[in-house]
Amino acid sequence: MKMTSRLIPIFNLFKPNFAAVIFLSSLFQNAYAQNFTLSGYVRDSITQETINKASIQALKTNAAVSAVMQKAQSNSYGFYSITLSPGNYKIVSSAPGYPEMEITVNGTANQNITYNINLFSRPDDIGAVTINAKRNSNVKSLDVSVQSINGQTIKKIPALLGEPDVIRSVQLLPGVTTVGEGASGFNVRGGGIDQNLVLMDEAPVFNSAHLFGFFSIFNPDAVKDVELVKGGIPANYGGRLSSTLDVKTRDGNKSRLSGSGGVGTIFSRFTLEGPISLTPKDGSSQNQNLLSQLKNSTKNRKTPAKSSFLVSGRRSYIDFLAKPFLKDNLSGSQFYFYDLTTKFNYSTGKNNFFISSYLGDDVFKAAGLFGVKWGNSTVTGRWNHVFNNKLFSNFTYYYSRYRYNLEFTNRDAVFNWQSYIVNNSVKADFNWAINPKNVVSFGAQSTYYRFIPGDARAKSSSLDIKFGLPDRYALENGVYLTNDWNANGKFSVRAGLRMSNFNYLGPGKVYIYNRQPGQQGILDSVYTTKKGETVASYIFPEPRLSFKWQLGNTSSIKGGYNRMVQNLHLISNTAASVPFDVWQPTTNNIKPEIADQVSIGYFKNYGKNSTIETSVETYYKKFQNQVDYIDGANLLLNEFLEADLLTGIGRAYGLEVYVKKSAGKLTGWVSYTLSRSERKVVGINNNDWYANRFDRKHNLAVVAQYKINNRLEFAANFIFSSGTPTTFYTGQYKVQGYTVPDAGSNARNNVRNPNYHRLDLSLTYYRKKTPKRESYWVFSTYNTYNRRNPFSIYFATNYKDMPANAAIRYSVIGSIVPAVSYNFKF
Repeated sequence: MKMTSRLIPIFNLFKPNFAAVIFLSSLFQNAYAQNFTLSGYVRDSITQETINKASIQALKTNAAVSAVMQKAQSNSYGFYSITLSPGNYKIVSSAPGYPEMEITVNGTANQNITYNINLFSRPDDIGAVTINAKRNSNVKSLDVSVQSINGQTIKKIPALLGEPDVIRSVQLLPGVTTVGEGASGFNVRGGGIDQNLVLMDEAPVFNSAHLFGFFSIFNPDAVKDVELVKGGIPANYGGRLSSTLDVKTRDGNKSRLSGSGGVGTIFSRFTLEGPISLTPKDGSSQNQNLLSQLKNSTKNRKTPAKSSFLVSGRRSYIDFLAKPFLKDNLSGSQFYFYDLTTKFNYSTGKNNFFISSYLGDDVFKAAGLFGVKWGNSTVTGRWNHVFNNKLFSNFTYYYSRYRYNLEFTNRDAVFNWQSYIVNNSVKADFNWAINPKNVVSFGAQSTYYRFIPGDARAKSSSLDIKFGLPDRYALENGVYLTNDWNANGKFSVRAGLRMSNFNYLGPGKVYIYNRQPGQQGILDSVYTTKKGETVASYIFPEPRLSFKWQLGNTSSIKGGYNRMVQNLHLISNTAASVPFDVWQPTTNNIKPEIADQVSIGYFKNYGKNSTIETSVETYYKKFQNQVDYIDGANLLLNEFLEADLLTGIGRAYGLEVYVKKSAGKLTGWVSYTLSRSERKVVGINNNDWYANRFDRKHNLAVVAQYKINNRLEFAANFIFSSGTPTTFYTGQYKVQGYTVPDAGSNARNNVRNPNYHRLDLSLTYYRKKTPKRESYWVFSTYNTYNRRNPFSIYFATNYKDMPANAAIRYSVIGSIVPAVSYNFKF
């Protein structure tokens, strides 16, 4: 209850503005009283899943002169609204993965029409409705530096041990890199892994990896679509510098009970979904002219239910496979991970309700020696409400928790350390289609954080000591306003502003340090704060701007600028992030990180029905207050950690090329990125620029799928990237006969590892493939030509005999990895 009271004030401030919007909405409706508004949801015809970013185009068919086509797009929840003058219209609807569908509307003044568009994924569902291929959605959209992948595409990409994976699929897109196999997360346009906002049904996850980065926490059977926003980031997103990865789970099939799953080399998965109840047929809200066209396709089909559910789970069985080989003290060891994703939704009239949750853990415990456990849990509740044909709203509450645990055992002595990050958030988002030229989005969010950086206990037969670091608290607020303005059908602008406020709160100790640039801070004083007392507060405006100039039906130029502010910082001194890295909030000593990015690109489609999409984009990003650390810093359970941290500036720039073929027997894409990511911190690398650990100059990914026949499909990936930077010592000195390596002049990342390249192959054999039932085998090889790609290079030093020193290449996966899996759907 006390937490909730902290979240309410921002919405009390927002309430009068919301009332004003309702009033202005009614005024605009009166101003356009001679028009009519067509609105509703865009859904999949079979499952009734809502489809976001579907294109709706209206062309007047009885105009005396050539009419300008009016355009709209469904929002993140599948709702669309388009205002038109009276007359007959041809409405063309399409979405990625769906063919176009044409319908006709006869609209009269001041008579609004509510119509839910059902897009058909298979030709035999279509009936009498005319369809064509999807065209030019990437060219005509106002989105800048945005790429999407749906669940079906993810499943077709060859992957490690034959298991489709969201994060590994994202790493094949332009502008996205990773430091190597076994590394958690991903890097976007020169940013760190902590600078990506990863959302699952709007709730953030702080570690998106299972098995130390080999798999992600997202079950592909539960994923509806994945959207990566790299530039021109809309004002409704905030809190991270580099990107937003928005993962939406499926709502559950509202038409029939169905299931899917798979049995693989390392883990198995199973998903069950279906309607909870069926409702009587009711077409009263639909325009009768539209219903008549769909009569054939809806004949003999049950009306979809108002509510549905989805339950999706995975578990690895490494522990079961290893059990026969673990003897004596290791017989009780545990090595596994699991996750469970659930969702429930209910629709009634103008309201849609959703409750979704995620629970997952990784457990690696060698009995009697050590144990590591980490995992995420989230709960999201959403309420969609349509106030009128023009005004749509979404209200969200989410809970997100990330925890990790370390344990070491030595006979009768045990050391245990736990750490948590917990946040609760409420937010409201509104979409207001004012008129055909303007769509306004606005909203507010408030998030309360609790950091438990370290709760440790050392216990033996003779002692029992509890110690750790004090909890930390913070409150983050944000409000935003965005206007999408279509000036003349060719030039469009999305202008927005986000105001963010971060408050570092008590209770706790506050440390004041005397600092010299590039040196460790010296403690000056310490004082204690009361509960809820503000220690430090920061307010930042975050302007956002993007534009589109339509050069023709198949080409456009897009560009954007965004300022992002980040108040959560990941402190790590390892080559790749590990589950027990330290997260710190912005404090009186750690300032908010800031990034400014500009980007521009040319988009052009080719071929019949524009099935070949191409784009060339360039970007430049400037960073402020980047967090680093002094040499020899102690990051774990360090009460005075802030004294060891340094801040500096950064820059990243690059060129991205993307070619995608979306139809035919051969589909796939080629992405190439030429980029640099650098940092400059006083006290490191002689105060000069140095490459970030994740900097890769060249990145090439080739993804291809070929449909041999109705039973066989072949797929391949080829990846090439420049080696990552690392630090080698450049000198040495002797102390009492021992040779000690020395990097010399505090050099940082002064050499590069060898280049990385890999080929993955897969063959899919369908035993049965019908609209309702499917079963298939996937045979795959990862790292097909047995390349020993280096994750890092280190030196084995014989301190008594320096000539015996040798550079050792460490490869996480140094050989071919074959796999087979069986998958099914019913």
